[in-house]
Amino acid sequence: MVMKASLQLKMGQSLTMTPQLQQAIKLLQLSTLDLQAEIQEALESNPMLEMIEDSPETPNSESEQNSKNEQSSEVSNSEVEPSRDLHESERDEFSDSIPTDLPVDTAWEDIYQTSGPASSGTMPDENDSDFESRNSISESLNDHLLWQLNLTPFSDRDRLIAETIIDAIDMEGYLQNTIEDIHQGLFNEEDEDPVELEEVHAVLKRVQHFDPAGVGAKDLQECLMLQLRQLDPDTEWLPQAKLVVSHYINLLGSRDYAQLIRRSRLKEDDLKEVLRLIQSLNPRPGESVIQAEPEYVVPDVVVKKVNGRWKVELNPEIAPKIRVNNSYAGFIKRADNSNDNNFMKDQLQEAKWFIKSLQSRNETLLKVASKIVAHQQGFLDYGEEAMKPLILHDIAQAVDMHESTISRVTTQKYMHTPRGIFELKYFFSSHVGTTSGGECSSTAIRAIIKKLIAAENPKKPLSDSKIADLLKDQGINVARRTIAKYREAMSIPPSNERKRLM
Repeated sequence: MVMKASLQLKMGQSLTMTPQLQQAIKLLQLSTLDLQAEIQEALESNPMLEMIEDSPETPNSESEQNSKNEQSSEVSNSEVEPSRDLHESERDEFSDSIPTDLPVDTAWEDIYQTSGPASSGTMPDENDSDFESRNSISESLNDHLLWQLNLTPFSDRDRLIAETIIDAIDMEGYLQNTIEDIHQGLFNEEDEDPVELEEVHAVLKRVQHFDPAGVGAKDLQECLMLQLRQLDPDTEWLPQAKLVVSHYINLLGSRDYAQLIRRSRLKEDDLKEVLRLIQSLNPRPGESVIQAEPEYVVPDVVVKKVNGRWKVELNPEIAPKIRVNNSYAGFIKRADNSNDNNFMKDQLQEAKWFIKSLQSRNETLLKVASKIVAHQQGFLDYGEEAMKPLILHDIAQAVDMHESTISRVTTQKYMHTPRGIFELKYFFSSHVGTTSGGECSSTAIRAIIKKLIAAENPKKPLSDSKIADLLKDQGINVARRTIAKYREAMSIPPSNERKRLM
């Protein structure tokens, strides 16, 4: 069989992602802090981009003057007019136009701002009181214990044992290995004077006197006893607390107070005071030393009520303004095809696309945030119990975009409201049907559950079945297993663990 080579012409259509569209999608899904770094990198790599320094001087172009007049304008009749950061001739179909029927006020700047990381050569301000905290390194529990070890007189032999013990202590402050295992790791028959088990016990006792109180315990009972022993001997109810922890810790854990009163021979009022002292102890002493790195959240959108209407605007404080450098752009000659001139043309085109991508990102973010606020005004006015069901499809349909775009916009983007700062994803929740045929959001149900548990009788806490019945009385049909799922999601223990004497 002979195969012949041939040429065939085929016509077809396919979707391709241009570099400009890829850039726009990339900027859209970046968080504010990541976007700041991206813009700073663009400013450093593209000479056609420049940062506009804030100054009281007159703007150098009519468009800049108009943008300053528009950035804080009040919008009437629920109309939204997008401001511009480029001349109309430079805009194209890339940027989505903003609909004029949004039910809430919106505002944004046409020259979008971004603050990049500080230059490495910049000296910190002496008046910056937060400089030390922002540049400090968190200390681990292991470091904290070793620091105390270095300040405590130990022989070289005991110091080696203490270091081995400290290495066996986890982040919560508990000993992960048994004394026998630690001794086995130190024991060597070939040594002239091998380490004895009693020596390990003795050094452990000394380590257990280190800060924080309760460190180096093998279990919760020993941890609480170590803390009680370090209290002032004159502490009220201290002997009774030691009795309960040392002999009846299991009854305390199961909250079998009736049995605990019977066995300890304490009156109910006395037991309340003893429990109050025990509850003042720290069951995870190591966590008091370990300080997690602070997480900074910069809100992308600010929501506030003005003249009885909710107003939505982009955060104007998150970045410096950027624009095309007109001086460098003026050097470009249209008829010149030299390498230098072509390079400047390419840089100018990239600068324009970058600014357009930024504008598209912010316009999309503002549209989505405005629709969310319009849908969740009840939450802003009355709190979580008034949160309405909302899914990505609802907002996607409202702004005529794909659900994947809404997902990108709402990820790692935050809204500052009078009720606090929330990620945009917080406002989305599934729904549960009501007896009247309506819908109730899962967020509202969780808020109601939290409210019911907060008001329950601590001696007779509400079971999941009882909470389901109470919700049914309010017209909300929720199964007991759903209540349990919501309760666990809020880190609320079951009813038998919530039982209290007081």
